[in-house]
Amino acid sequence: MITLTVNGQAHQVDVDPDTPLLYVLRNDLELNAAKFGCGLGQCGACTVLLDDKPVFSCLVPVAALGARKVRTLEGLPKTLPAAFEAEQAAQCGYCIAGMIVRAQALLERNPRPTEKEMRTHMAPNLCRCGTHMRILRAVRRAAEAMGGGVREEARIGAEEK
Repeated sequence: MITLTVNGQAHQVDVDPDTPLLYVLRNDLELNAAKFGCGLGQCGACTVLLDDKPVFSCLVPVAALGARKVRTLEGLPKTLPAAFEAEQAAQCGYCIAGMIVRAQALLERNPRPTEKEMRTHMAPNLCRCGTHMRILRAVRRAAEAMGGGVREEARIGAEEK
């Protein structure tokens, strides 16, 4: 038996220790927001938070979790999902759970990211439908709703004036 903490609750699962976290979340815990995309850690559809850091759950064996805490879309506040809905950021919706989870990690760590920080942080997650601009607008909207916002980029030479 392996014990893992997901969305604040302890769970015991009887699985092979090498089983990817994604499979345990979906098949054993019936938390279906994280999706199987590529299985190679290249698309981000399976992104979850592991101790507040975004990880590709298709690559993390449950035996590697130890006492670390897992958060999925189902365990996050509703601010980001509401912003994604308001900005119509989802087309097919397959990537959106991973995008929201990754954005949550950014805004928890940095409530006022710059545009560059936001784009860099979101880059590992792919949207095959091409709604990246709407996704970025949704992250901006959520940052403002959470009391932060997006900081202006420092301009080169501005400090000289």
